[in-house]
Amino acid sequence: MENRGRTMVQFAFYKIDPAWRRQPDEVRARDKADFACAVEEAADDMMVRSYSLTGIRGDADLMLWMASPDLDVLRSHAAKLLQTGVGKWASQPYCYLAMTKNSQYKDPTEKDAPEGRRLVVRPTGRKYLFVYPFVKTRPWYQLSLEERQKAMHTHIEVGHKYPTVKLNTTYSFGIDDQEFVVAFETDIPADFLDLVQHLRETESSLFTLRDTPTFTCVQASIQEALDAVG
Repeated sequence: MENRGRTMVQFAFYKIDPAWRRQPDEVRARDKADFACAVEEAADDMMVRSYSLTGIRGDADLMLWMASPDLDVLRSHAAKLLQTGVGKWASQPYCYLAMTKNSQYKDPTEKDAPEGRRLVVRPTGRKYLFVYPFVKTRPWYQLSLEERQKAMHTHIEVGHKYPTVKLNTTYSFGIDDQEFVVAFETDIPADFLDLVQHLRETESSLFTLRDTPTFTCVQASIQEALDAVG
């Protein structure tokens, strides 16, 4: 797929069959090593970050945030993961595909930002990642760009009041069910909660059609994330 300098991004959530936890210790150890090895191999070809959701959500145990300019690289490694020991016991209740692109809305604080910086995914390494798919109402797109920019200016101003939260916006128009996937990195969950509550009071929030399900992901090595499952 020709991406014109953009990056394909995938948020892949895995749920492990509870029956796997009742397998003998040596079987689980071998299965985990197999899956972890496949993740490490994938990291040689693209960006991969692993997160644990065990004990946080009942429908997902771990998540891999992956990015590559080449969709075939994403697809190939995702297929290999499902063929590993743990992968054979896993389902994917959620898997979101998106792509980076430059925003059409101007942030007045970024006048000197390098062109194309939003085309590359650069995780900050903060402990928590809050992820959700996002869809705007159709009337939003009927507003003029000037009207939308005005509404987004307030939205952006609110975001700047929470410098401990870093937003990663990716776009899914035509390539997945949602329009955007947003991923917020922070070390302070309370700041993210306050940010979201504050954003509910903005004009742009009136045009939100859907922004769930929401996932609270805790950064962990792939071995740590697997050990938390079983």
